[in-house]
Amino acid sequence: MPRPRTPKAVAAVTGRDKINPARFYGRNEPEIAEKLGDPPEWLLDTATTKPREAWEQLRSSIPWLNQSHRGITAIAATVMGRMISGQEVGTQSMNLLRQCLGQMGATPADASRVGLPDAPGEPDPADEFFD
Repeated sequence: MPRPRTPKAVAAVTGRDKINPARFYGRNEPEIAEKLGDPPEWLLDTATTKPREAWEQLRSSIPWLNQSHRGITAIAATVMGRMISGQEVGTQSMNLLRQCLGQMGATPADASRVGLPDAPGEPDPADEFFD
């Protein structure tokens, strides 16, 4: 199994991006287009589960989440809400949460894979060779 990719932010702090800049060239860090927003009205905190609290935790710990992540964030918040309230969650629920977090780029290895297209207006270095 290959080593997990080092996120670009970690590479900048540790200096790995200076040692091997080609490894980190072209990685697009996620940018916020439209913010995630408040949790949906139907996601309710009760005595046995706290999905709204989990939503807020996810929103603060994964800053690149946007409107397109609302569905998967609701799933993750539902499972996390059960954990926050102290409910027993099974292996399948924990695996579902892990998959959701991975899809949202919330793990160190997955965050570096969250690639968004370059911002419009940035010149492509290869254009000089193809024009």
